[in-house]
Amino acid sequence: MNSRQHSLTMPGSAAILLRPIGALYGMAMRLRNRLYDRGVFKSWRSPIPVVSVGNITTGGTGKTPLVDWIVKFYETSGVATAIVSRGYGRWTKGVQLVSDGKRILLGSRDAGDETAMLAARNPSTIVIVAEQRVEGVQFLMRQFADRLPGVIVLDDAFQHRKIGRDLDIVVVNASAPRELDVMLPAGRLREPLRGLLRADVIILGKITDQIKAAPLLARLKEYGKPVLRSKIKPGKLMKVDTSESGGVEPSLKALAFAGIGAPAGFLHSLDEAGISVMATKFFRDHEPYTEAAIRSIIGEAKRQALVPVTTEKDWFRIADDPALARMLAEAGCRYLTIEPEFPDGAKELERRLMGVVKR
Repeated sequence: MNSRQHSLTMPGSAAILLRPIGALYGMAMRLRNRLYDRGVFKSWRSPIPVVSVGNITTGGTGKTPLVDWIVKFYETSGVATAIVSRGYGRWTKGVQLVSDGKRILLGSRDAGDETAMLAARNPSTIVIVAEQRVEGVQFLMRQFADRLPGVIVLDDAFQHRKIGRDLDIVVVNASAPRELDVMLPAGRLREPLRGLLRADVIILGKITDQIKAAPLLARLKEYGKPVLRSKIKPGKLMKVDTSESGGVEPSLKALAFAGIGAPAGFLHSLDEAGISVMATKFFRDHEPYTEAAIRSIIGEAKRQALVPVTTEKDWFRIADDPALARMLAEAGCRYLTIEPEFPDGAKELERRLMGVVKR
């Protein structure tokens, strides 16, 4: 399976057929939001301040790196933080404790790959998964009554209006402006764009070209909300045996593989990191890796004398299976860490984040 064989977008004819369903879905979302706005549907308010990070489209906006950045900002500012996430793609149900801030208790299968990664990157942060975020926060308050955090960060919760929030951040993918034009299931729009009026801050993320991003930036500013620009900065290239590879070797030629919503962003990060991508294998977002898939990746890499390189999120999904992890470790696989970078809006975001905990 490679990038030419596996289309990550819906064929045009199928999208056209699904547009009527998308129109009905959009009407349902507008009605639901109106009922919340008028108080017919109630939102529960947490006694602990809540920051929500979400998006208005599905997949690949750079939301998870932003959650990680926010948690690290609070922790370095002396504010204890907890993460409550749905845990997309996990095999478990209900409320689950992923990390108690001292030990990581669940891997990616039980917590979801993104949540497992956030827990590993923030070992002193309490991490909980729950489809119903209210139940997750109430569990947190009972279980950790003796050491409650100063703020709760909700991951992927813009549409989850059952819980109130003190700061609502929405991330929009700058590299895919057409995603804002078509509702699910024909496109990727989760709700009509009017929903951006609920946001306190809009972050235009994954910017790779400031000039090309300008029309979308102007479009988002029409909603009267602060719009901050962000791009993804490549971090460290890590061997999957957890050791750093010592930087990018000048001769490193990669077979890039991933199962993420927007693989083009991954390829851009690899290019910025100085890694030569000679071949690719892409899978569906959050798709579980099988032994056959891993063998195919390793086999193709060996045939072309390439190094397998993946995303940090993909590695956490694979690492839950010791056999697959061992196979990739023996093949010299690496993963690339990433983090958001704000050309001009970091101070504004920090001010708003601290405003939540100082109320």
